[in-house]
Amino acid sequence: MRFRAVLAVALVFLLSGSLLGAAERSLVPPTAGALAESVAALTTPEMEGRRSGTPGGDRAAAYLADALRAAGLRPGGDGGSFFQSFVLSTSTRVASGTALGLAGGATVTVGTDWTPHGGSAEGEVDAEVVFVGYGISAPDEKHDEYAGVDARGKIALALAGTPSELGRRAARVEKLAAARAHGARALLLVEDTLPEPAATAAASPIPSASVRPAVANAMLPAGERIAALTAQPRSFATGQSVRLRVALERVDIPAQNVIGVLPGRDPALAEDTVVLGAHYDHLGRVGGNVHPGADDNASGTAVVLGLARAFAAAGGTARTLVFAFFGAEELGLIGSAHYVKHPSRPLARTVTMINFDMVGRLRGDQLSVGGTDSAAELRDVVTVATSAVGVKAMMRGSPYGPSDHTSFYRAGVPVLFFHTGSHADYHRPGDTADKLETAGMARVAAVGAQIAERLASGPRPAYASLPAPARGRAGSGGPFLGVQGDAEADGARLVFVVPGSAADRAGLRSGDVVIRVAGAPLMSFEELRSAVRSRRVGDRVAVVFVRNGEQRSVTATLDAAP
Repeated sequence: MRFRAVLAVALVFLLSGSLLGAAERSLVPPTAGALAESVAALTTPEMEGRRSGTPGGDRAAAYLADALRAAGLRPGGDGGSFFQSFVLSTSTRVASGTALGLAGGATVTVGTDWTPHGGSAEGEVDAEVVFVGYGISAPDEKHDEYAGVDARGKIALALAGTPSELGRRAARVEKLAAARAHGARALLLVEDTLPEPAATAAASPIPSASVRPAVANAMLPAGERIAALTAQPRSFATGQSVRLRVALERVDIPAQNVIGVLPGRDPALAEDTVVLGAHYDHLGRVGGNVHPGADDNASGTAVVLGLARAFAAAGGTARTLVFAFFGAEELGLIGSAHYVKHPSRPLARTVTMINFDMVGRLRGDQLSVGGTDSAAELRDVVTVATSAVGVKAMMRGSPYGPSDHTSFYRAGVPVLFFHTGSHADYHRPGDTADKLETAGMARVAAVGAQIAERLASGPRPAYASLPAPARGRAGSGGPFLGVQGDAEADGARLVFVVPGSAADRAGLRSGDVVIRVAGAPLMSFEELRSAVRSRRVGDRVAVVFVRNGEQRSVTATLDAAP
């Protein structure tokens, strides 16, 4: 019996020693090859650019959840899952009662012959149709298709597109504003292809819809045809009346963050948390082209996933680690804003948030690290880690910027922001995986690993409250308006305006649709980006936009990008 007891005790010590050793295995940061594999998975054609709220975005979230599960992390999302859901936006769909009745009682099929616009006002209009050419009213440019025709109380029928003599393009919302300004009760646009609701989501104060040419022909007097009017547009009262009824249902579009938790080993520190985060979403399809978003931000996502695997294999750290992959960053930091309102672990016990956004093109060994003044201790932590890895830290004290760490800092959490710089492929189809410098990504991951290890075991950094950047304060980058937009919408529809930015100071708001900047016509948010990039920091630019069907103008003074 005594021998068996001694043997049992010995086995306990051996097992305890092996478990302790497993818990304290050395941390091995992810390799360049492993990071390249993750980027490749996130940028496959099936991911379709990972836009939040789309099947491609959902596939990317599922990939990340499966990877966290396989690495042995605990779910940190809703209901014991890895997914933390939130409402991305509200879309619309056609509701019962929607109808378009032509003269003589004929009806046409919604979805096939015509469709209401996603942002249309609801209601019923029974009125005469007035044809207004391309529906553009620009007296300053000596072009006004409402001149000589009375649209008051009538339904305006206009061609999609722009007449060649105008010399520029015109967005749908500009035509809406013109119809409203001239007293029209509704607007019908003639289009060969009916648009999706998401592409016409800008709010309209009057009912609006698109109709196919054959339907428009039935609204015209005998002898008039859309094909001929397209070539030689002119405005006239048709003498034909139609009844338009628009009924829409609001539909929430869901998206999700993906959250994994690695519990702390030290009972005295395990209630504290270090968050390592990256946004996994990108733009999806813009103008029919997939934007793969390799650097922005498959690179940061791959680094955080690699670190999750590395820390899990090493047995964790003294404090709890949360690995957070945020959705809808491109649409206005929506995912991270949701997290700080519904954190997986209490924000009061969150020591630091480390954000990786665009870390795939390390050049000259120079790594930009923002937020180093958000706690007094962070500069030393960064200096030690970057020196050990052989990377030069370009420290930027400000904790503010257009990425997810800003959500945490505003909620009282010290932050660090890793970034390897912008480039000509930013938000373009050319941001592909083959252009990433994966060896540099591995070095960024090694820096992040050292910093996370130290923050997860050392003294807690003390949060420093810093004022937001002063209005007009110069940053280090190119011209910056300070807006994020909807890549699917017609026109440059804003979904987020950076507080204190040039756009904010000029009075722009979420939901506004910018149609011209410095005289350049805009048909998409990407064209707005290009128009701003073509200017210089400090330029005063005229911004023409539509808000609730009313065209307005402001002047914005461009800042430098943070």
